[in-house]
Amino acid sequence: SVLDLMQGGYPSRTSFSDLYDMYKAVLPPELAALDPRTFAKALFKALGMNEDDFQFGVSKVFFRPGKFAEFDTIMKADPESLVALVGKVLKWLVKCRWKKVTWACVACIKFASKIRARGQAAIVMQNVIKMYLAKNIHRPRYLGIKELMTVTSQIESMKETVEKMPKNKEKFRAQVDGVLADLQQSITTIKGSLTISRDEIKKMQAALSAKIDKQLAAIKKEQEKQKLMAEAERLRKLAEEMEKQRLAKIEAEKKKAEEEAEALRRKEMEAQAKKEAEEEEKRLEQEKIRAEKEAKKVDKVKEAEDRKKKDEEAALEQERRDHELAMRLAGDFGNQQSALSEDTQKFASGGGVAGQAKKKTAKQKTTTHTFANKKQEALHKKHDLSKWKYADLRDTINTSCDIDLLEACREEFHRRLKVYHAWKMKNMNNVKTKADARAPAALQAAAAQRGAAPPPPAKKKKTDRPQRFFRIPFVKEEDKKANRGGKKGWWYAHFDGQWIARQMELHPDKEPVLLQAGRDDMEMCELSLEETGLTRKRGAEILPREFEDEWTKHGGEKYVAAKKK
Repeated sequence: SVLDLMQGGYPSRTSFSDLYDMYKAVLPPELAALDPRTFAKALFKALGMNEDDFQFGVSKVFFRPGKFAEFDTIMKADPESLVALVGKVLKWLVKCRWKKVTWACVACIKFASKIRARGQAAIVMQNVIKMYLAKNIHRPRYLGIKELMTVTSQIESMKETVEKMPKNKEKFRAQVDGVLADLQQSITTIKGSLTISRDEIKKMQAALSAKIDKQLAAIKKEQEKQKLMAEAERLRKLAEEMEKQRLAKIEAEKKKAEEEAEALRRKEMEAQAKKEAEEEEKRLEQEKIRAEKEAKKVDKVKEAEDRKKKDEEAALEQERRDHELAMRLAGDFGNQQSALSEDTQKFASGGGVAGQAKKKTAKQKTTTHTFANKKQEALHKKHDLSKWKYADLRDTINTSCDIDLLEACREEFHRRLKVYHAWKMKNMNNVKTKADARAPAALQAAAAQRGAAPPPPAKKKKTDRPQRFFRIPFVKEEDKKANRGGKKGWWYAHFDGQWIARQMELHPDKEPVLLQAGRDDMEMCELSLEETGLTRKRGAEILPREFEDEWTKHGGEKYVAAKKK
């Protein structure tokens, strides 16, 4: 209101028409043609007055104190200033008119946009109305489809449950697929029928839900059943695992016990080998002492025999001389026989000294057998097997229950083998014989150096023979000549009692040679265990398991020792 403007600092006022009439006489024609309000606004803008210094009302303009007098002074200035002022007013009028035209265009564009927006709004309204009408028609159907689709999650959970089942998966998967087919069939029926009611849709939904519940109950029941079966299987596997662990523990304990037994056995073998070596040293020392004593005895006997022989020769020479003297004397007497005594005649008829020597030689000629030890000689005296054939000896060894006869046959059999191999070594090619050696040369040398074995100590008669196993390096003569000294072979032997039962030769880059008594006797070692000296050779004896592993590895047949009844 006017009071508010006056209170706000605009005390001076004047109407547009009064202001226009006041300055109309000095205005140029371009400004005089304007309406009073436009004139006032253009004039104030051209003068550069601040908008805070005046305010426009409906029919009047209000000024701050002193601003109206300033305005009046400017308007009543010289004509040149008025011309410049008129130019500014005209310029502002052009700008103002341009802004009006611009805003008019913008307003037209906005109005056109509003008209188009209203057209689009009309279309949207039509769509909403049509949708509302269609919704009222199809609402029961799409609500029914929506409710039917809610069971899809149940079907998916059924699928996941079926996939987790370990058994009967295909059967229940087919049932779930059947439920899905029924669901799709119901949805197709609802989509194709425009007149279907809400009650019919609910009946279809109830039937489908009942079928799903039935299938779900069957699946859960089967799942529980399979869970029980799986639990039973797990318990069974757990029991098997525990049993396996128990057996493994027993096996480990057994293996440990076997290892301890093997270690003990090795210690016993080492102790036994050491003991036998000491006994052998004692025996050799005793043999050496006995040989020295026997040599002394032989020397004494030889000296006595030499003395006796010299005495006999001297006596014979004396007798010969006496005989010649008697013959000369008899010749002198003319009767040689009457000149000789009865003893002299007998001596002469016997051929003299040469005849007596021949008789002594004939008396000393006897037939004897050579034996490796006194045990063989004793067995030969008890059982005369010199006329037995090889087949008879072998059959007796394999079938006899008489322990003494069995030992005698074994002794005789190996004695014959030694004689045969000795003859073979003597008469055959020495190089070929060395190449076909039946045992390492060290064993043959040990047997040759050992000589006759002493009589065995008195032992209790046992029904079982000790089974001992040995392994020593073995390089054949042909490998030495071929400069293969670095490739060392191994010679394995299994002795059943005192005689070899199995023999095995392993050489690099060659096929293994496996020999067994009763089949390959002619190619096997003929020496007894005592003669080989293996029991006294450190590190030669091995465990039965080590021999059996190598024997089985190279295809050897299982050995069955002869049982004695």
